[in-house]
This record gives sequence, structure tokens and C-alpha cells, in this order.
Amino acid sequence: MAEKLVIISDMWGSKQGLWITSYLGYLQQYYDIEYYDSQQLANIDLLVNTKENIHKAFVDGGIEVAAEHLLKRSKEASHYLAFSVGGSIVWKAALKGLPVKSMYLVSSTRLRFEEKKPDAPVTVLCGGRDPYAPGNDWTKKMNLEMQVAKKFGHSLYSDEMMIQKICLDLLRNVTQVDVPKRKVV
Repeated sequence: MAEKLVIISDMWGSKQGLWITSYLGYLQQYYDIEYYDSQQLANIDLLVNTKENIHKAFVDGGIEVAAEHLLKRSKEASHYLAFSVGGSIVWKAALKGLPVKSMYLVSSTRLRFEEKKPDAPVTVLCGGRDPYAPGNDWTKKMNLEMQVAKKFGHSLYSDEMMIQKICLDLLRNVTQVDVPKRKVV
């Protein structure tokens, strides 16, 4: 039986997420995948979908609402792959008791405000050119090693080279084959 992988979108949800199909293409034969649109989890329905409006809706309670909804929907321990605000949603839900086997959080810059770490294996990947990425002080405080893709910014998760790297990392969790590591650029 395949391991369960729950994927949580970035703040745009399915509206600007064509890149998500690449992840599904690589991972669906190895994982039982469940996908959540972060806007739907947070009950965000805006008349004007600007970056600023969506960001504000998440910061002003949407992340907490989404974490509660994820907590209610997920009863079995699963692996999580989350992008941007999706990482904050999974992190907060894990702190409230979400059963987690592992978390792979990509460009989850709001984590820099977190004070407690969930009791689960966590991989954090951020772009070196993302000015809001958590810093060394935060990673030391959380006792985490953060992977940094030096040549990339916040949206690194939509780049095909990074998609392949992330998927190979995740496949190492479920295959018996020694998948070669892909160096972070």
C-alpha cells in the first residue's frame, strides 16, 4: 500500500498552480496523494484576488482557519508537502496534534515567526534570494537545518529543476532504491 502524501498549495491555490501538475506527475505512482487548495482550506473567497488581499486574508486569521480545517480532515499520519503559506498551515496544524510522518515545506517564509517546532521530521527549503526566508538564528532556535537554493527566489517551487529535486527528495522516503541526491543550487 502506498504512503499518503498530502499536498497543500501556496496562497494562490489552484488559480495559478499549473506547476503542481509536475509534482503530481512525478509522485502519484509512489504516493497516495491528497491535494488541498490553501484558499479553500482557509475559507478565503475574495472579490478582488490581488497578492496583497490574499496575503492579508491569510495573515488576518486565514492560516489558523486552514490549520483547523486540515486538522479536522486528516486523521491518519501522513507525509506533507506544502508550498509557501501551505507550510505555515501544516506547521500550525502539527502543533495542534495533526498526525505527521514528515513535512517538506518549500518557501514557507512565515515560519520565521514561529516559536515552537512540531514533533515530526521537518525539511525546510527556501530560495537564497527570498528576502523573507527564515534566517540562521531561527533555524538554530528550531534546531533545524534549512536547505537554501542560492540562485532562486520565493517561487522556486514552480521551477522544473527544483520540482525534480523536491520530488527526488520525497521519493527517497518511499522507495527502497537509492535515489541519487540532487544538489541544491
